[in-house]
Amino acid sequence: MTRTALSSSLREGIVPPHEMVYIVDDDVRVVDALSSLLRANGKQVQMFTSGQDFLDFERQDSCACLILDLRMPGLNGLQVQESIAAQTTIPVIFITGRGDVPSTVTAMKGGAMDFLTKPIDETALLACIEKALEQDRKLRLASFEQESLLARYRSLTPREQQVLPLLVSGLLNKQAAWELGITEYTVQIHRGHIMRKMEADSFATLVKLASKLNLGSSKTS
Repeated sequence: MTRTALSSSLREGIVPPHEMVYIVDDDVRVVDALSSLLRANGKQVQMFTSGQDFLDFERQDSCACLILDLRMPGLNGLQVQESIAAQTTIPVIFITGRGDVPSTVTAMKGGAMDFLTKPIDETALLACIEKALEQDRKLRLASFEQESLLARYRSLTPREQQVLPLLVSGLLNKQAAWELGITEYTVQIHRGHIMRKMEADSFATLVKLASKLNLGSSKTS
């Protein structure tokens, strides 16, 4: 599979074509207004009037972002953000009627995309949502690509896993052979198998892939 075909496959299989914007706010009027705005701009929306309802909801596997009210009865926005942080990378856009510096700092340190005050500027909100969805698409792709890379690395035999870091560190075949106590011809065979299993179309590509695995120049067991 070519790299172009792989990229297309990733986008179709890992980043679903549909996207979802979740809105969590205890003010029904705000929820209705935001949902109407977003739907008018072609977005799919799921609405919640409490943080707990959102946490209890079984979300579909799709690119998404979360518009989250800061101050709500029960779980507030910061508590919801903290609860989902360990489970998902969904981008969060905070909204509030009256923000304060400590809350803003806490939200941003927690990874919030932005912090908007009511009444919401529609243009600013729509821009934030597009930015958040794009971030989620990139994170999903990056996660899948890393998992794919790890799977290819794990397909190597133990000896191939020993040969790989030696080769990408710049050692010649005969030097790697000396390090491992094997023949240069055997290293050449391993090198060919490694290139194929790692799906590297050049040695430069293999070096880049190895750097993403943090192999460095050390031998792996």
